[in-house]
Amino acid sequence: LRDHDTAVPSLGQGSPGGLGWCPQRDPLWPDLTVLQHLEVFAAVRGMRREDAALTISCIAKALDLLKHFQTPARRLSAGEARKLCFALSILGDPTVMLWDEPSVGMDLKGQRCMWKVIRTSMKSKERGAVLSTQSLEEAAWCDRVAILVSGQLRYIGSLEGLKSKFGTSYHLEIKMTDVGQSDALHAEILNLFPCAARQERTSSLLIYKIPMADALPLSRSFFKLEAAKHNFKFEEYSLSLNTLQQV
Repeated sequence: LRDHDTAVPSLGQGSPGGLGWCPQRDPLWPDLTVLQHLEVFAAVRGMRREDAALTISCIAKALDLLKHFQTPARRLSAGEARKLCFALSILGDPTVMLWDEPSVGMDLKGQRCMWKVIRTSMKSKERGAVLSTQSLEEAAWCDRVAILVSGQLRYIGSLEGLKSKFGTSYHLEIKMTDVGQSDALHAEILNLFPCAARQERTSSLLIYKIPMADALPLSRSFFKLEAAKHNFKFEEYSLSLNTLQQV
Protein backbone atom coordinates (compact mmCIF):
# COMPACT_ATOMS: atom_id res chain seq x y z
CA LEU A 1 0.00 0.00 0.00
CA ARG A 2 1.12 3.54 -0.68
CA ASP A 3 -0.19 6.77 0.79
CA HIS A 4 0.82 10.03 -0.92
CA ASP A 5 3.95 8.29 -2.22
CA THR A 6 4.96 7.27 1.30
CA ALA A 7 5.10 3.56 1.97
CA VAL A 8 2.92 2.38 4.83
CA PRO A 9 3.83 -0.80 6.68
CA SER A 10 2.42 -4.25 6.27
CA LEU A 11 2.05 -5.91 9.65
CA GLY A 12 3.26 -9.19 8.24
CA GLN A 13 1.48 -12.53 8.34
CA GLY A 14 2.12 -14.55 11.46
CA SER A 15 0.06 -17.18 13.22
CA PRO A 16 -3.70 -16.63 12.85
CA GLY A 17 -5.33 -14.58 15.60
CA GLY A 18 -3.09 -13.48 18.42
CA LEU A 19 -2.81 -10.50 20.70
CA GLY A 20 -0.56 -7.46 20.36
CA TRP A 21 0.30 -5.58 23.54
CA CYS A 22 2.02 -2.26 24.21
CA PRO A 23 2.04 -1.81 27.99
CA GLN A 24 2.79 1.47 29.71
CA ARG A 25 6.15 0.18 30.92
CA ASP A 26 8.35 -0.92 28.04
CA PRO A 27 9.07 -4.70 28.28
CA LEU A 28 12.49 -4.47 26.63
CA TRP A 29 15.74 -6.36 27.18
CA PRO A 30 18.33 -3.65 27.94
CA ASP A 31 21.20 -5.33 26.06
CA LEU A 32 19.31 -6.34 22.91
CA THR A 33 19.31 -3.94 19.98
CA VAL A 34 16.20 -2.60 18.30
CA LEU A 35 16.65 -5.02 15.38
CA GLN A 36 17.17 -7.99 17.69
CA HIS A 37 13.94 -7.18 19.55
CA LEU A 38 12.01 -7.07 16.29
CA GLU A 39 13.54 -10.33 15.05
CA VAL A 40 12.80 -12.15 18.31
CA PHE A 41 9.18 -11.00 18.38
CA ALA A 42 8.71 -11.86 14.70
CA ALA A 43 9.94 -15.40 15.44
CA VAL A 44 7.61 -15.68 18.43
CA ARG A 45 4.75 -14.57 16.18
CA GLY A 46 5.54 -17.44 13.81
CA MET A 47 6.55 -15.26 10.89
CA ARG A 48 8.68 -16.75 8.13
CA ARG A 49 12.21 -15.33 8.05
CA GLU A 50 11.84 -13.76 4.59
CA ASP A 51 8.48 -12.18 5.49
CA ALA A 52 9.81 -10.92 8.81
CA ALA A 53 12.74 -9.05 7.24
CA LEU A 54 10.48 -7.08 4.88
CA THR A 55 7.86 -6.37 7.54
CA ILE A 56 10.46 -5.21 10.08
CA SER A 57 11.98 -2.88 7.51
CA CYS A 58 8.59 -1.37 6.59
CA ILE A 59 7.45 -0.85 10.19
CA ALA A 60 10.82 0.57 11.25
CA LYS A 61 10.80 2.99 8.33
CA ALA A 62 7.26 4.16 9.14
CA LEU A 63 8.22 4.77 12.79
CA ASP A 64 11.66 6.25 11.98
CA LEU A 65 13.50 3.43 13.78
CA LEU A 66 15.89 2.35 11.02
CA LYS A 67 18.68 4.58 12.32
CA HIS A 68 18.41 2.89 15.73
CA PHE A 69 18.58 -0.73 14.51
CA GLN A 70 21.95 -1.38 16.18
CA THR A 71 21.21 0.62 19.34
CA PRO A 72 20.75 -1.36 22.58
CA ALA A 73 17.42 -0.73 24.28
CA ARG A 74 19.09 0.80 27.34
CA ARG A 75 20.45 3.65 25.17
CA LEU A 76 17.12 4.55 23.58
CA SER A 77 15.30 7.73 24.58
CA ALA A 78 11.86 7.39 26.17
CA GLY A 79 10.16 8.23 22.87
CA GLU A 80 12.27 5.76 20.87
CA ALA A 81 11.59 3.00 23.40
CA ARG A 82 7.84 3.65 23.06
CA LYS A 83 8.13 3.40 19.27
CA LEU A 84 9.88 0.04 19.61
CA CYS A 85 7.31 -1.25 22.09
CA PHE A 86 4.50 -0.19 19.73
CA ALA A 87 6.26 -1.79 16.74
CA LEU A 88 6.49 -5.09 18.64
CA SER A 89 2.75 -4.96 19.34
CA ILE A 90 1.78 -4.82 15.66
CA LEU A 91 4.24 -7.40 14.29
CA GLY A 92 2.69 -10.54 12.86
CA ASP A 93 -0.81 -9.25 12.12
CA PRO A 94 -2.47 -9.73 15.54
CA THR A 95 -6.26 -9.73 15.54
CA VAL A 96 -6.56 -7.72 18.76
CA MET A 97 -4.16 -5.04 20.01
CA LEU A 98 -4.00 -3.44 23.45
CA TRP A 99 -2.19 -0.09 23.59
CA ASP A 100 -1.67 1.58 26.97
CA GLU A 101 -0.72 5.23 26.30
CA PRO A 102 1.55 4.19 23.40
CA SER A 103 2.75 7.70 22.48
CA VAL A 104 3.63 8.93 25.98
CA GLY A 105 7.11 10.51 26.06
CA MET A 106 7.21 11.11 22.29
CA ASP A 107 7.72 14.38 20.50
CA LEU A 108 5.04 15.58 18.08
CA LYS A 109 6.82 14.14 15.04
CA GLY A 110 7.00 10.71 16.65
CA GLN A 111 3.34 10.88 17.67
CA ARG A 112 2.29 11.70 14.12
CA CYS A 113 4.29 8.76 12.77
CA MET A 114 2.57 6.45 15.25
CA TRP A 115 -0.90 7.81 14.54
CA LYS A 116 -0.38 7.22 10.82
CA VAL A 117 0.60 3.60 11.49
CA ILE A 118 -2.42 3.17 13.78
CA ARG A 119 -4.76 4.43 11.04
CA THR A 120 -3.16 2.07 8.53
CA SER A 121 -3.22 -0.95 10.81
CA MET A 122 -6.89 -0.44 11.69
CA LYS A 123 -8.17 -0.33 8.10
CA SER A 124 -9.08 -4.02 8.30
CA LYS A 125 -12.54 -4.63 9.75
CA GLU A 126 -11.28 -7.97 11.07
CA ARG A 127 -8.88 -6.28 13.49
CA GLY A 128 -9.66 -4.40 16.67
CA ALA A 129 -7.75 -2.38 19.24
CA VAL A 130 -8.28 -1.00 22.72
CA LEU A 131 -6.33 2.21 23.33
CA SER A 132 -5.96 3.99 26.66
CA THR A 133 -4.79 7.57 26.39
CA GLN A 134 -4.89 11.02 27.90
CA SER A 135 -4.46 12.63 24.48
CA LEU A 136 -7.61 13.86 22.79
CA GLU A 137 -5.88 13.73 19.40
CA GLU A 138 -5.17 10.04 19.94
CA ALA A 139 -8.72 9.35 21.12
CA ALA A 140 -10.07 11.07 18.00
CA TRP A 141 -8.96 8.10 15.88
CA CYS A 142 -11.22 5.73 17.82
CA ASP A 143 -14.67 4.58 16.70
CA ARG A 144 -15.92 4.63 20.30
CA VAL A 145 -14.60 6.22 23.46
CA ALA A 146 -15.05 5.26 27.09
CA ILE A 147 -14.31 7.64 29.95
CA LEU A 148 -13.26 6.36 33.36
CA VAL A 149 -13.43 8.58 36.45
CA SER A 150 -11.96 7.12 39.65
CA GLY A 151 -12.30 3.63 38.17
CA GLN A 152 -15.96 4.10 37.25
CA LEU A 153 -17.22 4.05 33.65
CA ARG A 154 -18.93 7.41 33.13
CA TYR A 155 -19.48 7.37 29.37
CA ILE A 156 -19.17 5.07 26.37
CA GLY A 157 -20.07 6.04 22.82
CA SER A 158 -18.91 8.32 20.02
CA LEU A 159 -17.00 11.58 20.44
CA GLU A 160 -19.90 13.40 18.80
CA GLY A 161 -22.31 11.89 21.30
CA LEU A 162 -19.99 12.89 24.14
CA LYS A 163 -19.99 16.52 23.06
CA SER A 164 -23.75 16.66 22.49
CA LYS A 165 -24.45 15.09 25.89
CA PHE A 166 -21.99 17.00 28.08
CA GLY A 167 -21.06 20.02 25.97
CA THR A 168 -24.37 21.86 26.19
CA SER A 169 -22.95 24.96 27.88
CA TYR A 170 -20.81 27.98 27.19
CA HIS A 171 -17.32 28.70 28.50
CA LEU A 172 -16.72 32.18 29.90
CA GLU A 173 -13.24 33.48 30.72
CA ILE A 174 -12.65 36.90 32.24
CA LYS A 175 -9.21 38.43 32.70
CA MET A 176 -9.32 41.11 35.39
CA THR A 177 -7.27 44.28 35.68
CA ASP A 178 -8.20 45.03 39.30
CA VAL A 179 -7.97 41.75 41.26
CA GLY A 180 -9.52 43.48 44.27
CA GLN A 181 -12.85 43.45 42.44
CA SER A 182 -12.98 39.68 41.93
CA ASP A 183 -15.65 39.06 44.58
CA ALA A 184 -17.82 41.90 43.29
CA LEU A 185 -17.36 40.71 39.72
CA HIS A 186 -18.29 37.17 40.73
CA ALA A 187 -21.52 38.48 42.26
CA GLU A 188 -22.24 40.42 39.07
CA ILE A 189 -21.69 37.33 36.88
CA LEU A 190 -24.19 35.39 39.02
CA ASN A 191 -26.61 38.29 38.64
CA LEU A 192 -26.20 38.27 34.86
CA PHE A 193 -26.19 34.45 34.54
CA PRO A 194 -28.01 32.99 37.60
CA CYS A 195 -27.04 29.37 36.85
CA ALA A 196 -23.36 30.08 36.13
CA ALA A 197 -20.86 27.79 37.86
CA ARG A 198 -17.35 29.03 38.57
CA GLN A 199 -14.83 26.45 37.34
CA GLU A 200 -11.56 28.15 38.18
CA ARG A 201 -10.25 31.25 39.94
CA THR A 202 -6.72 32.63 39.91
CA SER A 203 -5.36 36.03 40.90
CA SER A 204 -6.45 37.58 37.60
CA LEU A 205 -8.63 35.01 35.83
CA LEU A 206 -12.19 33.83 36.40
CA ILE A 207 -13.62 30.88 34.44
CA TYR A 208 -17.31 29.95 34.38
CA LYS A 209 -19.58 27.36 32.84
CA ILE A 210 -22.73 29.07 31.58
CA PRO A 211 -25.78 26.88 30.80
CA MET A 212 -27.07 27.40 27.28
CA ALA A 213 -30.45 28.61 28.56
CA ASP A 214 -28.67 31.41 30.47
CA ALA A 215 -26.48 32.43 27.54
CA LEU A 216 -29.07 32.64 24.77
CA PRO A 217 -29.65 34.82 22.90
CA LEU A 218 -25.95 35.54 22.53
CA SER A 219 -26.55 39.14 21.53
CA ARG A 220 -28.02 39.80 24.98
CA SER A 221 -25.14 37.99 26.72
CA PHE A 222 -22.50 40.05 24.90
CA PHE A 223 -24.45 43.25 25.68
CA LYS A 224 -24.38 42.33 29.41
CA LEU A 225 -20.69 41.45 29.32
CA GLU A 226 -19.76 44.68 27.55
CA ALA A 227 -21.57 46.64 30.25
CA ALA A 228 -19.78 44.64 32.97
CA LYS A 229 -16.45 45.18 31.24
CA HIS A 230 -17.03 48.92 31.35
CA ASN A 231 -18.18 48.92 34.99
CA PHE A 232 -15.49 46.58 36.35
CA LYS A 233 -12.75 47.55 33.91
CA PHE A 234 -11.61 43.99 33.26
CA GLU A 235 -8.98 43.53 30.60
CA GLU A 236 -10.72 41.06 28.30
CA TYR A 237 -13.25 38.25 28.18
CA SER A 238 -14.29 35.39 25.90
CA LEU A 239 -17.59 33.52 25.65
CA SER A 240 -17.57 30.36 23.54
CA LEU A 241 -18.98 26.87 23.27
CA ASN A 242 -17.05 24.26 25.20
CA THR A 243 -14.38 22.58 23.11
CA LEU A 244 -14.13 18.80 23.09
CA GLN A 245 -11.04 19.09 25.28
CA GLN A 246 -13.00 21.11 27.86
CA VAL A 247 -15.86 18.61 27.77
